[in-house]
Amino acid sequence: MRMVDLIAKKRDGKALTKEEIEWIVRGYTNGDIPDYQMSALAMAIYFRGMTEEETAALTMAMVHSGEMLDLSSIRGVKVDKHSTGGVGDTTTLVLGPLVASVGVPVAKMSGRGLGHTGGTIDKLESVPGFHVEISKDEFIRLVNENGIAIIGQTGDLTPADKKLYALRDVTATVNSIPLIASSIMSKKIAAGADAIVLDVKTGAGAFMKKLDEARRLARVMVDIGKRVGRRTMAVISDMSQPLGYAVGNALEVKEAIETLKGNGPHDLTELCLTLGSHMVYLAEKAPSLDEARRLLEEAIRSGAAIAAFKTFLAAQGGDASVVDDLDKLPKAAYTSTVTAAADGYVAEMAADDIGTAAMWLGAGRAKKEDVIDLAVGIVLHKKIGDRVQKGEALATIHSNRPDVLDVKEKIEAAIRLSPQPVARPPLIYETIV
Repeated sequence: MRMVDLIAKKRDGKALTKEEIEWIVRGYTNGDIPDYQMSALAMAIYFRGMTEEETAALTMAMVHSGEMLDLSSIRGVKVDKHSTGGVGDTTTLVLGPLVASVGVPVAKMSGRGLGHTGGTIDKLESVPGFHVEISKDEFIRLVNENGIAIIGQTGDLTPADKKLYALRDVTATVNSIPLIASSIMSKKIAAGADAIVLDVKTGAGAFMKKLDEARRLARVMVDIGKRVGRRTMAVISDMSQPLGYAVGNALEVKEAIETLKGNGPHDLTELCLTLGSHMVYLAEKAPSLDEARRLLEEAIRSGAAIAAFKTFLAAQGGDASVVDDLDKLPKAAYTSTVTAAADGYVAEMAADDIGTAAMWLGAGRAKKEDVIDLAVGIVLHKKIGDRVQKGEALATIHSNRPDVLDVKEKIEAAIRLSPQPVARPPLIYETIV
């Protein structure tokens, strides 16, 4: 085979065979195929797309480009959850201990975040002492003993995806649904998942701004999962405004703890119960989604969910007493309030702009070398559709610098008020199975 012939084949809109795709991925991973040829292929895929068979073949070729995590010694069906990202998305912090408390094994491989706030690991490191530097044997032992453990991502998984993603990032080929779908699904499959629940976001704070784009991505990923023998489903959820109220690392941990205690924001709680019900059902711990939801609601009510979170934190070196004393989490030196300039109704809360404001405070990373300030962030006090009075608090800024005028102005511009009542956006648009 010659790479130039395969680039031309895709350029002309023809489908690549499984063998051709495997040859390309193998050659690119080991350095035989240069970046400039892979860039040309990525651009051809961007314009010409891929069939479902091609996308599934690309996914599995990237899975087999490196190590696959063997979780067969963990008892039960391993269900992984993936969110396509957003602002204030604290679902993993809640869902892990919540589903573990009803017997679903949670063997989670997570990363550090680029963007508005840190990733799941950054957030958990707000808890004094918590760490993810554990061996794979220890990881498996903890899941079997406690039902949950989290480990950092390893460079040995899907090296082809890492190379290709870095290339797409600088060649304007990120926004290709086959390439996005294969990137996400290859990591989930390589990480040992038996079943996968996808939370595909849509709206201003999401990667997929439009509902039809989110729907297409969700359908492609569900199709990949089924083609390669993983039970897979997707929920399309709203990210036109931040999920919950907290945007920031320690602030989101506090909100997750309150949610596990049954005192969390309605939208975060509802989304976690929806996603969690699908995880419990796919793990065969309940005969129906309704029964799965009942189990999760009872786990919150009985205290089993927050107890599972405490056990999880302690097992990985964390100070579990933070659950009962939230003041032990990092606290910012300064707080300031953003208030409503007039009476009215919240018409818009631009999630991406609020996330940017949090990043300016130091809650996130613009590049991977950046150091995150775990204490800072923003706590919102309103949602779209809420009535507000002039002078009422819309948000509280938690900062470690006294001057936050830039952040304040960014938030003020992100929250638009209307004199007329405004309908609340749906939290969940649809489910794809």
